[in-house]
Amino acid sequence: QVQLVESGGGLVQPGGSLRLSCAASGSAFSTYAMGWYRQAPGQQRDLIATISSGGSTNYADSVKGRFTISRDNAKNTVYLQMNSLKPEDTAVYYCRSSRGPNNYWGQGTQVTVSS
Repeated sequence: QVQLVESGGGLVQPGGSLRLSCAASGSAFSTYAMGWYRQAPGQQRDLIATISSGGSTNYADSVKGRFTISRDNAKNTVYLQMNSLKPEDTAVYYCRSSRGPNNYWGQGTQVTVSS
């Protein structure tokens, strides 16, 4: 069992930056692929960034060049650095860990981009 706790969300002005963190409990964090998703009101939950156990990354086109996913296996934490934020980035952001058939979700953290 893996428990995930997101933090770092909040209110930011357009063009600003935030860094989200997702802390994982349990062992073998380094063997899990990690992902960040977001869900805006009335919308489906969308995948925006992933990082493999080996450190390979992928991004949705909507965030490519603005967001960076990274992981610190010593701290059992995955990060999402978000720059040049836009109002359309407003959503609840979730992290997910995956290994084989096992998937775990955090509770989410709200990000609001508004002036």
